[in-house]
Amino acid sequence: MSAILVTGSKGVVGSYLMSMLAAKGHRVFGIDLQHSVGEIGWEQEMAKTDFTYARCDVSDFRQLERVFENAGPFDFVYHTAAEFGRWNGEDYYEQVWRTNAIGTKNVIRLQEKLKFNLVHFSSSEVYGDFEDVMKEEVMDSVEIKQLNDYALSKWVNEQQVRNSAIQHGTKTVIVRLFNTFGPGEWYHPYRSVNAKFCYHALHGIPITVYKGHYRTSTYLEDTCRTLSNIIDNFKEGEVYNIGGLEYHDIETLADIIWEYTGADRNLIQYAGSEKLTTKYKKVDISKAVKDLDHKLTTGLEDGVKKTIDWMKVYYGIK
Repeated sequence: MSAILVTGSKGVVGSYLMSMLAAKGHRVFGIDLQHSVGEIGWEQEMAKTDFTYARCDVSDFRQLERVFENAGPFDFVYHTAAEFGRWNGEDYYEQVWRTNAIGTKNVIRLQEKLKFNLVHFSSSEVYGDFEDVMKEEVMDSVEIKQLNDYALSKWVNEQQVRNSAIQHGTKTVIVRLFNTFGPGEWYHPYRSVNAKFCYHALHGIPITVYKGHYRTSTYLEDTCRTLSNIIDNFKEGEVYNIGGLEYHDIETLADIIWEYTGADRNLIQYAGSEKLTTKYKKVDISKAVKDLDHKLTTGLEDGVKKTIDWMKVYYGIK
């Protein structure tokens, strides 16, 4: 059994990952920006013997440090905490850079001191304008331009991790997630395209579908199962693509959602490709299959239907 900290533990991936790691018998502790239900205050929470969560902003070093002082030590840290999304990075760029760049640097500073193993969450967005099959080593051999602040912040994070490994001998695995989706992703405007389309279809809200963008969406449960396997075969310095095999355009995703929900097709407005957004995400997942036993059990159509069914319950839609 390992002691594990999950940052961003109330996020879509973080919360599901927490459950999977706990089910494997690990001692799991989570931090996020939200207060927890029944919380009684920092000092009182820290005095409990069974506490598993604390509110913490990773961009504040002292907040993060006191989690390690009171809830540690940890063998592994899964650093999922991040501001997500291309347009979030435009509208709230200060927070994106504060959380993603400074927050990650804070985690790394504590890693240099405390010597825990780190699983750092990057993104497929780092592949930017690359238009061929996305293999992990491509980033070391081809000049690639990241297309927006979110993508740039994630690439900066990867360089922070590598620099620390060189200077301080820290041990980290980097994962690049490809369009993870599934039940549990409630709506806001900066969520994944999968969640946004499902929500708009269910609520009769118009949506713009940009043509010429291709993805390899990955079901949440499959993604988190693979992530939970990393600590069983932790190979420091490795980078893994965690993605699917169904290569589809965004129009196909919309078609699946609108057919299953029976939503009005007139809600959809089609437009040309979206500026400064990655067009092609065809991924090589062979390394994750080999090292992490990455298995794909739920395809795009079935996963979308499960997501819609969950949303109906969550939002009280009959």
